[in-house]
Amino acid sequence: MAPLTIGFLMDPLETVRVDHDSTFALMLEAQKRGHQVRYFEQGWLRFNGTCAEARMRHVTVRRELGRHFDILDEAPRPVSSLDVLFMRKDPPVDAEFLHATQLVELCGTGRPPVFINEPAGLRDANEKLFSLRYPDLMPDTRVTSELPVLLDFIARNAAGTILKPVDGFAGKGILFLSATDRNARSAVDMLTRGGREAVMAQAYIPESRQGDKRILLVDGEPVGGVLRVPSDDDHRGNMAAGGVPQKAVLTPRDLEICERLKPELVKRGLRLVGIDVLGTYLTEVNVTSPTGLVEANQLDDVCVEAKVLDVAERLVAERAAR
Repeated sequence: MAPLTIGFLMDPLETVRVDHDSTFALMLEAQKRGHQVRYFEQGWLRFNGTCAEARMRHVTVRRELGRHFDILDEAPRPVSSLDVLFMRKDPPVDAEFLHATQLVELCGTGRPPVFINEPAGLRDANEKLFSLRYPDLMPDTRVTSELPVLLDFIARNAAGTILKPVDGFAGKGILFLSATDRNARSAVDMLTRGGREAVMAQAYIPESRQGDKRILLVDGEPVGGVLRVPSDDDHRGNMAAGGVPQKAVLTPRDLEICERLKPELVKRGLRLVGIDVLGTYLTEVNVTSPTGLVEANQLDDVCVEAKVLDVAERLVAERAAR
């Protein structure tokens, strides 16, 4: 295939961890295949009167701490100048990010790039709420801002309850409360901001002490996974919160969950997704900038980013053939 121009809407390239960052792994794979890599930040995106454009940097990248990229040139370019656009800004999914998903679709008379993931899919698939489409796959769950409902739910879960901000990420703001915890009322009041914001409450799954699985799906198919084991003094397995990555073995139940999700993910153009599974339960569907590629590669002896670029190249070729 002829070289493509592949863009990455992402957080500042200066801040990436070259030995861990999934977006950086995708950039390295694109460059390895001879594609031109351009990067821009959300704040560099704008509408110029006819179409969306951004101040884009053409970069070369290397896995070398401290000097991991060089800027070859920098100039305003229309989004339609890209063959592929990875929308990989880390959460939170706030109003500015939602505006960005709308702007990138405005290509005027130009052709929009192949999006990974599709902007409309990103807007629709809140990482906590999307999984509620499959209540039979999930632990007992409530989403509400009403304090009495949450307190009653906590009191009825003898094994404990996990509370999560609906727009939370990287394990931030996740609390474990026992059924008799005297902090429950205060914690619920704090997380809901006095009953003004909804939170997710889930029955605690004891298997979480053995870790939760981050399973990576490309075009709806599982391609790798990581078991994220919490430290002894924490209930969170997120690697950003100190969880330790270990090899994950996918069970028939894991594969059943993936199969159930696949049609909806493919329909919405959610090509790269990371789902979280605790024991036999689906807990989250991460679509914005799912992590774990580097760890899955190391533990499973796979190359997830190669599978993602295969899909991107295929989609570009299919579009050219139409």
